[in-house]
Amino acid sequence: MTQPISLTFAPEIAAAAPSLRVVAIEADVTNPPTPDALWDTLTRTAADIAAVTELADVNKRPAIKATRDAYKALGKEPNRYRPSAEALTRRAVKGMELYRIDTLVDLINLVSLASGYSIGGFDRDKIVGDTLELGVGREGEPYEAIGRGQLNIASLPVWRDEVGGVGTPTSDNDRTKLTPSTTRLLMTINIYGEEMPVDETVALTVGLLEEYASATDIRVTYHSPATNR
Repeated sequence: MTQPISLTFAPEIAAAAPSLRVVAIEADVTNPPTPDALWDTLTRTAADIAAVTELADVNKRPAIKATRDAYKALGKEPNRYRPSAEALTRRAVKGMELYRIDTLVDLINLVSLASGYSIGGFDRDKIVGDTLELGVGREGEPYEAIGRGQLNIASLPVWRDEVGGVGTPTSDNDRTKLTPSTTRLLMTINIYGEEMPVDETVALTVGLLEEYASATDIRVTYHSPATNR
């Protein structure tokens, strides 16, 4: 059995985002092609949000605004490096077609779209070591973002394992990305400011994992800079 992940926080994060809470969800999973039922739920959620949201108001969603505020506190311009939940919501509001990737990625996108939280999704077996620390990106720090190539993560919040960065609210790293062969999932739900209640977010996520990813051995843990664990 894989050792449960430990999450820690650098002092700079505690100063910039004192209200941050992170829910870590680990599970044994399968990752088949996205089933039509999951895809229909994702596209329907996108349409529902588009029906009641103006483009100019996307960055005012409480969870998205709080993430953007953390970026600004760290010295990063959120309009150039939008949090993933904001980018996904903007795409929905514009009526643009969403990307259909695989069950785990699309499941995470569904939860992110519904909640406003930027969520990291990692292949646990590709993470080196049993600890992730949330720190701040450094100038020139290498980071191969999924589908984007090298990303300038200077002044972004960044989760690091023993090798380097694996995730930011803007994009996860290609090195630890989810693939059809992923059998152990780690999700980090990054709650810089609450929008969907935490218990509802966890219940939605766990239910989707059980229904669509055959999830077993599910572990849910709660972390914050205040306790630094």
